Amino acid sequence: MAGPRGPVWLFSRSVDLTAFLGSALLALLLLAVGWGMGLLEEDTPEWTWVSFVLLVDVAHVYATGFRVYFVPGEFSRRRWLYGLAPLLGFMIGWAVFSENETYFWRGLAYLAVFHFVRQQYGWLALYRSKAGERGVTGRWIDTLAIYLATVYPLVHWHAHLPRSFWWFLPGDFAAAPEVFAQILQPIYWLALAAYVARSLWNGFRHRSWNPGKDIVLGTTAVCWYVGIVVINSDYAFTVTNVIIHGVPYLVLVYWYRFVRGEDEDKAHSGQDEKEREEKAERTGVTTPAWRRHLRTIIMFLGVVWILAFAEELLWDRSIWHERSWLFGSEWNIGRWRAVLVPLLVVPQLTHYILDGFIWRRRSNPEMKAITRDG
Repeated sequence: MAGPRGPVWLFSRSVDLTAFLGSALLALLLLAVGWGMGLLEEDTPEWTWVSFVLLVDVAHVYATGFRVYFVPGEFSRRRWLYGLAPLLGFMIGWAVFSENETYFWRGLAYLAVFHFVRQQYGWLALYRSKAGERGVTGRWIDTLAIYLATVYPLVHWHAHLPRSFWWFLPGDFAAAPEVFAQILQPIYWLALAAYVARSLWNGFRHRSWNPGKDIVLGTTAVCWYVGIVVINSDYAFTVTNVIIHGVPYLVLVYWYRFVRGEDEDKAHSGQDEKEREEKAERTGVTTPAWRRHLRTIIMFLGVVWILAFAEELLWDRSIWHERSWLFGSEWNIGRWRAVLVPLLVVPQLTHYILDGFIWRRRSNPEMKAITRDG
């Protein structure tokens, strides 16, 4: 066992706490507000849909572009992967949708579920790597805990259909026997208890803390359990599911594309902060770091929000016809529906596929920056 060490953070203490703990607290605060306003018995209100489904969930899909398609030279580095992912996504989606729409939406729902579950595991794996945790026992405890924190609520959902909420469309999940949830429930609690016990043991006995990892596991367990198992509400599921998934991902992409790139530029040029300040004093031009980042954040969010709005406008005018107040009157697309629906899910499918490759530490040397011992 290594000697005592301080807390481990992926980005920084303040950024990690904001991205992971802050997003979860916001979700739970909105849950409390919704309970007080009587929203738990209603469909998700429009302001919630715009704020979190449109501007977080849909937008974070397009953030992948800042990791892949909007990065000079990145496409040529893995052109087969980046080129074939959207093409194959469309072709397979078109083939399935043309044969059976139910299978199309069900398959898409389970791909989304897999993506959501794997992302939470990915955060835990990054924290383990950053902390240098290599023990087999610890890896098993962490893996079981994070997977059961997400899988058990999903099994409970499948075993208690119909619910007042769904992933994409009513009926996109297949029903499962209730006994599955009954069998998994004690295993779920034992896995979480084992994680807590080991974390406390490492903290108090070995002075070895990994608070970021604990926050990811804790917030995932609380939000998924409350939003799916405890409360049967479309509003509750939306705020607890979307925010803790989309916000940290946006932070990761922003850090990778802009913060990490800026740090590398400094390293390559040999220009540290003091030298930049001296140059600014000589030229009389000073731009505080917070102002540079604010401009970049506005640009980053502006691009993904515009793309998200454009996609949802196409969905609503051509397929859903639910929000004419925001997107305008409906279009009559007739037989083009069989092509347009698979085409509109291409960004989502591409996001799911590429996320399985672009953040892997072994195949992406650039990711070592986020897992270096700090």
